[in-house]
Amino acid sequence: MTTVLEARDLWKVYETGTNRVEALRKVSVVLKAGEMVAVMGPSGCGKTTLLNCLSGLDEISAGEVLIQDNPLSQLSDYDLTALRGSQLGFIFQSFNLLPVLTAVENVELPLLMAGISPGESRKRALEALNAVGLQDRGGHLPAELSGGQQQRVTIARSFVHNPAVIFADEATGNLDSKTSDEIIDLLLKLNTERNVTMMLVTHDPEIAARCSRILVMQDGRIIEDNRTEEE
Repeated sequence: MTTVLEARDLWKVYETGTNRVEALRKVSVVLKAGEMVAVMGPSGCGKTTLLNCLSGLDEISAGEVLIQDNPLSQLSDYDLTALRGSQLGFIFQSFNLLPVLTAVENVELPLLMAGISPGESRKRALEALNAVGLQDRGGHLPAELSGGQQQRVTIARSFVHNPAVIFADEATGNLDSKTSDEIIDLLLKLNTERNVTMMLVTHDPEIAARCSRILVMQDGRIIEDNRTEEE
């Protein structure tokens, strides 16, 4: 399988005054095309920090991250933003939808920012909404949608530009158990049908067990890297 992301000896250190916190300590990981990887561990172990550093949302203190063989440390801020916009997708617990835009406008935004024509952007956004079962909700504002529907819009936005990797941080954290199951079913379906690599932070062992691989973190390190029976 093709390597889409590689992290080599990542360190992330926060220093505030006399306090020094090593949030990541010599973390190395490789993601292959089509993998669905769960990241687990106790609160404060570095799960979200890992996602933020792998995606270039947060600077690393030492080490290197390569996405599609592009070393993030060698990219300018402009090029890093462009790479995130073209190669990465994001799904957040808090949805992060723009409240003044309709569902279809939220989904097409990454395409418009990438310079794709309005007509093509709208066409692909509608196709993405259809793929998540919201073909009849494109004209609704986020406030007019349920939590599950809002997360489906976020998911549509995350893959509309065919990214190499989608990062999901507690994607079902604000949803009830039934809706959570539906969202995980949808992510698994998209992972299988589109062969898109996904990395999910989760506290739920049932969700993790449905992924192809589980990374367990503790004190800023990956202490286990297990393939699952689901794979």
